[in-house]
Amino acid sequence: MKISKLLYILLCFAPALCFGQNNLTVTVTDARTNEAVQGVMVSDADNGNLLTTTNAKGKFTLTTDGIKSLRFKMIGFNDKLYTLTGAATVEIALEPSTIDLQQVVVSASRERQARQDVPIAISKINSTQIHDTKATALYQLLNKVTGVYMVDLGSEQHTMAIRQPITFNALYLYMEDGLPIRPTGIFNHNSLYEINMSGVRDIEVIKGPASSLYGSNAIGGAINFITQGPPAGYAGNVSVQGDNYHYRRVDADGGFSAGKFGLYVGGYVAKLRNGWQDYSDFDKYSGNFKITYDFDAATRLTTSVAYNYLNTQTPGGLDSAKFYSRTFGANQRFTYRKAKAFRANTKLEHSWNNQSSTFLTLFYRNNSNAQLPSYFIRDVRDNAGNYESSNGQENDQSFHSLGLLAQHRQAFDFLHSKLILGVYADNSPSSYYAKFLNIQKDVANNFYTGYTPTGNYIDNYHIKLFNTAAYAQYEIKPAEPLRIVMGLRYDRIQYNFTNGIAAGSTKYKQQETNVFNIVAPKLGMTYNFGNNKGLYANYSVGFQPPETGHLYNARQLTPLKQATFNNYEAGGWLALLNKKMYVEVTVYNLEGRNEIINQLMPDNTTQNQNAGATRHRGIEYSVAYAPVSELGFRFSGTNARHTYVDFNEVSTNFITGTSTVTDYSGNRMNNAPSWIANSELTYKPAYINGFRIAGEWQHISSYFTNPANTKTYSGYDIFNLRTGFDVKSGVLKGAGIWLNVLNVTNKLYATTVTGYQFGDMYTAAPPRVYTLGISYSFAKH
Repeated sequence: MKISKLLYILLCFAPALCFGQNNLTVTVTDARTNEAVQGVMVSDADNGNLLTTTNAKGKFTLTTDGIKSLRFKMIGFNDKLYTLTGAATVEIALEPSTIDLQQVVVSASRERQARQDVPIAISKINSTQIHDTKATALYQLLNKVTGVYMVDLGSEQHTMAIRQPITFNALYLYMEDGLPIRPTGIFNHNSLYEINMSGVRDIEVIKGPASSLYGSNAIGGAINFITQGPPAGYAGNVSVQGDNYHYRRVDADGGFSAGKFGLYVGGYVAKLRNGWQDYSDFDKYSGNFKITYDFDAATRLTTSVAYNYLNTQTPGGLDSAKFYSRTFGANQRFTYRKAKAFRANTKLEHSWNNQSSTFLTLFYRNNSNAQLPSYFIRDVRDNAGNYESSNGQENDQSFHSLGLLAQHRQAFDFLHSKLILGVYADNSPSSYYAKFLNIQKDVANNFYTGYTPTGNYIDNYHIKLFNTAAYAQYEIKPAEPLRIVMGLRYDRIQYNFTNGIAAGSTKYKQQETNVFNIVAPKLGMTYNFGNNKGLYANYSVGFQPPETGHLYNARQLTPLKQATFNNYEAGGWLALLNKKMYVEVTVYNLEGRNEIINQLMPDNTTQNQNAGATRHRGIEYSVAYAPVSELGFRFSGTNARHTYVDFNEVSTNFITGTSTVTDYSGNRMNNAPSWIANSELTYKPAYINGFRIAGEWQHISSYFTNPANTKTYSGYDIFNLRTGFDVKSGVLKGAGIWLNVLNVTNKLYATTVTGYQFGDMYTAAPPRVYTLGISYSFAKH
């Protein structure tokens, strides 16, 4: 009897013993960065039923009985189909999509959001675009973004034009992982050389004022560089590249994850010797370090460290005769820039439940920027215009920062609403000095031969800079397709100035306090019609306090006011041709009050003034089309009109001391192209897996080079070609090679042209450049 019962039990469970349930464990990663991808939707490919989603480690385990294939779907990535083979563990790598409007973004609210939920103009460059471009400078990536013109000034130096003319003023906010890389009041138009390009995973660009969430300087736009994190398992990359003008660069990065711990380290070393332009050698060292620790599934601690060093010669601009004769010689051989930037932060984030989460970030910065700038070399002339002498300066600005950013998100069932609350504090003591130099000049050859320090200070001061802010953003969905976003931020910026120059030898007080504050509101809405069609509208306010370097500069003749901007914009997105084509359009009107305008004086120095009113109007548009999986086309453009509504320029003769006033109201703003366009055609043939080739067109229209609108630069059209091959299988799997040809037609053009009394100054762009690189990557999950 007992034997028969035992046999019955064995027979009942035999299928389970012999053919037990099929369990499958899967790890899903980003194909480019090897990072785990959380929140991937996994469904049965046959019936579309959702089975599970990946966890924070990109993993899931499920029973596959009756399932033949799985579909992996994640916003911002191409869908992937996997046919079950009976394996117990599988690694799935998702390729970031380059034609999906609804990519995940972070900088919209410092949280993951779909593009369709964000009532602002925002664009993203993902890891695939970064990989395929193989940029030697960030402008080669950012100029692909609609409405963006990042101006190459050489040696990773730059300036920007987003919903603004080409400007050196503090109208942009540059961030790394949502944190400003420099404090308010100490802007540097060159500060993106403080970014480690090889450690960037994604780049997000918000166009227009974003002050309601991020504070001051986010007028033309905010650019957020999202750094790579530890890979799932372990992974590494190394590459070497160089060009025909002696630019050399080595990149290396790698990391691993083990249990709760993750590590990423990466950086690059670049140098240039005897390039196409005289006196333009430079060295750059850049690195990032990031560790993560997961206390549990809801709590993570992330610590990041970044260091960047740049030492470059600065040749200065060219006059028209040298530029058009392709004589790229500098008129001196002693100016320089030496920049050091160290940043560190620790972020603790915790998810209380599905509706509530908090993060707290503590950060530290330590920067110095020493230079002998070519743009401050000036000639002194008598009343008849005869040359008398030349002078210049050496200066150094340094600061260190301690600060915090804390943010809490709370979702509510009421109208599917969400509240974001945040506080920000930044204590950044800084110091600045400028020392007067006597410059020796060979007048006959118009060449500066050297300089002699005088020991005299032009400026010498310390500033205790303290920025505090609080912000709130509330989102509601009164109807399923409609989302309304309301935001409000209060900022207070205080400068405590202490003068190091004795009373009687300076126009400034020995001590002075300046306070700037504003409440910046925002109101926006999105309406999703479904099937990848929607529209949005947005009103926002931006503000810009005077920079410390402008406010307390001994050369500054007039006091500066705080600038404010009112932004009105509307736009929409549309999918066509069975989602093979995406179109996005934005129109905007940006009204400035007391906008700080930078003017070039006859003696080659600069002066800043407040314009009573300015207006910036434009339309931004982009089209992405992939008729087949192997072929992709992208076109982006912006047409804009930048106008002085109320601007009187005050010009002072430094010899006689007399001033003249000229009214430019109604004129077009100088250095403001009316049309900027960038287009790219990419081919990745299926029959050569891993091969790519892309052609790119960049257009900058003509623009006025002076506010009187009497001088123009014709603009330019250039063409770039990029090709590469990544080995996907075999003994050379992981190896890569690429060749980029920039300025294919070897066109003579300038990245920017600035007018002054005696002519125009041209920043020459490189002639045709060939860049060849090789790489090797490995990964194990």
